[in-house]
Amino acid sequence: MRKILLAGATGYLGSYVLKELLSRQLATRIIARHNIKLPELPGETPAPEILKAELTRPESLTGCCEHIDTVISTVGITRQKDGLTYMDVDYQANMNLLNEAIAAGVRKFIYVSVLNGEHLKQLKICQAKEKFVAALINSGIDYCIIRPNGFFQDMREFSKMAGSGRVYLFGPGKYRANPIHGEDLAQICVHAISSEEKEIKAGGPQILTQNDIAKLALDSVGKPVRITHLPDWIRKFILFTTRTFTSSKTYGPVEFFLTVLAMDMIAPEYGKHTLKEFFETIAKNS
Repeated sequence: MRKILLAGATGYLGSYVLKELLSRQLATRIIARHNIKLPELPGETPAPEILKAELTRPESLTGCCEHIDTVISTVGITRQKDGLTYMDVDYQANMNLLNEAIAAGVRKFIYVSVLNGEHLKQLKICQAKEKFVAALINSGIDYCIIRPNGFFQDMREFSKMAGSGRVYLFGPGKYRANPIHGEDLAQICVHAISSEEKEIKAGGPQILTQNDIAKLALDSVGKPVRITHLPDWIRKFILFTTRTFTSSKTYGPVEFFLTVLAMDMIAPEYGKHTLKEFFETIAKNS
């Protein structure tokens, strides 16, 4: 039986990938720094093997890929913490894992990067991710790069603003995207185990403008449509000042967010979850 190693199981996407692997009865080993709460699944579902290790400490990973067929890594910094940089985690931690995979003769390595990352290498997060992508492509191991364009989870800020009765956007709000739910992207990641595709660009089932997203968020909380369009120079000014006066650990997440707000982020459509349902669920639970 194929055994899968999952790195990043405690994160937003990784938790969905873990659930998908277990629901398909795939033998799974996960790397975690501490014990994690496992998803609820039918009683006959085999529990995953948990290996306590830290990806940023290569000595703790020795032998982690033994008897593994495929590695799936969703590892990356979402918010800066522990004093680590994007190069420390998005690049080097994944390199540490790749080196172990090669040494153990792993068949395939699946890595989750970001849509258009190869064109956004001026951004710290993309620079690190794409440096690893290049290393993976040249490693000699079979691989697949997953490129999502954004998660529903990233849209929570719209819901927060809608709760106060008004959503603020930079510019006219006409840029488009089709963010994807973590559960839908997890299915793509697991599908890649047996797929021959080297790269999969993935978005959700609906292409929406920023104005559309704002309206959905306001509708979900029963508020009238009130959208304030801020001049785009404010976005550029924030981008400039954070880059100039703060460290990369501070401006990295802001830099990426403010950059992709000013461009279309459209990927091939996958999945069944809609942003409308996502916002309605948040409203119901708040």
